[in-house]
Amino acid sequence: MGVQHYPEGVLVGRARVPGHRHPRVVTVRDGLVVDITAKGMATVRDIAESDRAAAYVRAANGMPLGAAEAILANSIAGQTDESKPSLLSPIDLQAIKASGVTFVVSLLERVIEEQARGDKSRADALRGEILALIGTDLSELVPGSETAASVKAALVAKGVWSQYLEVGIGPDAEIFTKGQPMSSVGYGAEVGLHPVSSWNNPEPEVALLVTSKGDIIGATLGNDVNLRDVEGRSALLLGKAKDNNASASLGPFVRLFDGDFTLESIKQAEIALRVEGLDGFVLEGHSSMSQISRTPESLVAATIGGHHQYPDGLVLYLGTMFAPVKDRDGVGKGFTHKLGDTVTISTSALGTLSNRVNLSTKCPPWTYGSSHLLRDLAKADLL
Repeated sequence: MGVQHYPEGVLVGRARVPGHRHPRVVTVRDGLVVDITAKGMATVRDIAESDRAAAYVRAANGMPLGAAEAILANSIAGQTDESKPSLLSPIDLQAIKASGVTFVVSLLERVIEEQARGDKSRADALRGEILALIGTDLSELVPGSETAASVKAALVAKGVWSQYLEVGIGPDAEIFTKGQPMSSVGYGAEVGLHPVSSWNNPEPEVALLVTSKGDIIGATLGNDVNLRDVEGRSALLLGKAKDNNASASLGPFVRLFDGDFTLESIKQAEIALRVEGLDGFVLEGHSSMSQISRTPESLVAATIGGHHQYPDGLVLYLGTMFAPVKDRDGVGKGFTHKLGDTVTISTSALGTLSNRVNLSTKCPPWTYGSSHLLRDLAKADLL
């Protein structure tokens, strides 16, 4: 069969199926995508909130739609046959949240973005200067600890304290809204860059599926597309840098925790990234979840609790240690996307997520929201 783009396990996702106005809830069984949409369980949100998500998906009655690999292949932008099923983002009504600066390597790059004020031509020189000033192995620091507070004081004295260092080693995690419910794209879709950006990169991440009670019940892969120049100019431009049409990718499926697959499995995951350009450029990297500086549980607790509720649950991107610095168009120019790049993110526990890069203004516009979904489910008598 060649490369298998999805893992074994209890999987749940969504598909566009000819003959249906609304997305269908699906799982994978014996290499087939199976439609398990049912009254009262017609959304991934309903299944997640049922308190028995994995058991329900494993036992639910369903209708086979076709071979999983064939449906994955039919989900690639520009190659989709609308008369056949194709995958969508595996979530629906959940809020889309993200955590930032959770790995030391990306922490350094965020400081460089800020100091460069979004000018990628200054990044290489600044990297050396900041490393010389810090003079400390930040990877040994526990965020919010007394040692971290001492390092903060030393860096403030040296004049290089940064808002990114604050959330990287300070007591509070960075949590932000990546996108609105129903706005994420899935396997094979185009991912979007705001056209004002000339310095940007993919962010390969694990994203957790979290219920309205704050329970972590599964995980998927994500690309938290980032505009380094926009965010580097000002942290107050985070919304412009992060929340654009097609800038949040998730998939191919959510793998629900069940048996041997648990949150501990995620904590040991090794995530591979490959970017292939139409110009022949290839960039490879990896992100090791074992190197995360804040635990997934602490990031979820910073997102949902007595201080903030999400009645439909949420998906939380956990951040990445991958910060691309490989030169693309000349020495010292660093990495930035070009239109047509293919970004592939993979890990054995969650499968493979692949997307092609385009401008947000050229990606298919987001036109099907929560109200459309609910109206269509009501018409189909599935609520």
